[in-house]
Amino acid sequence: MKNRSLVSITDYSRDEILKILSLAAEFESKPSQNLLSGKVVATLFFEPSTRTRLSFESAVNRLGGSVIGFTDSSSSSVSKGESLKDTIKTVSNYSDLIVMRHPLEGSAKYASEVASVPVVNAGDGANQHPTQTLLDLYSIQKTQKNIEKLNICLVGDLKYGRTVHSLLMALSYFKPVFYFVSHSSLQIPNEYKIFLREHSIEFYESAELREFLSVADIAYITRVQRERFSEPMEYEKTKNACILRGEMLENTKSNLKILHPLPRVNEITTDVDNSEKAYYFTQALNGVFVRQAIITSILGLV
Repeated sequence: MKNRSLVSITDYSRDEILKILSLAAEFESKPSQNLLSGKVVATLFFEPSTRTRLSFESAVNRLGGSVIGFTDSSSSSVSKGESLKDTIKTVSNYSDLIVMRHPLEGSAKYASEVASVPVVNAGDGANQHPTQTLLDLYSIQKTQKNIEKLNICLVGDLKYGRTVHSLLMALSYFKPVFYFVSHSSLQIPNEYKIFLREHSIEFYESAELREFLSVADIAYITRVQRERFSEPMEYEKTKNACILRGEMLENTKSNLKILHPLPRVNEITTDVDNSEKAYYFTQALNGVFVRQAIITSILGLV
């Protein structure tokens, strides 16, 4: 993994994924170290972010490194018409690693090709979000004591949800059964169904969350993303299609955990927060430890 960019979750093998999860556990036990002393990480966020950006910056700061970058492209030379290529090549001169979020699919791959330092994809449009996937896997492993042969219920925006797409690809190494729940207009794209069939992975689909919730080990809920809709009325028609309410947790498995990449809008009602099955805020914390593992692995420090 040393000096390699992380653009897609498929950049990591099964063994490399497990190595990151093991390292994350070590960082959780000792999150403050001085491994990044003298290192500079650039965080370039062309799209808004709270958890991803702050957890990356927390990860770097806790390890003694420095962070540069921007949280809004309007405050950078992009607003003057600078190309992505020129931005990346310039920032490469100032940093040891670039973390980038961008609204265009494929932007992270392009950045990794022109940068002189490794690039970590912090989300490129509706395509991939590999570091979120790794913290999701860490959360699953922590709550279930393993990640093999689990029943995974993926709920909400399965069409545009980059976290869903990356998680599906990563979990394919671990023989899951998938249960897809979404509005008909937000179903999992056919390319992922073809991938699952080619790998002999079972999956089932429904528009009704109650149908699958009782068998799930993990219910991974995602919001319907307003920003992916060109027509506001289309968003309004779909935003309430899949909502998890507290009373729906009755008669579910004792080991069930509710995950969500956040931010939440209305797809999980607040009464779920008090349930021992709600794990999404701890899931967000896990992002710090996993991103510490990713950064130090890429920089060859562990």
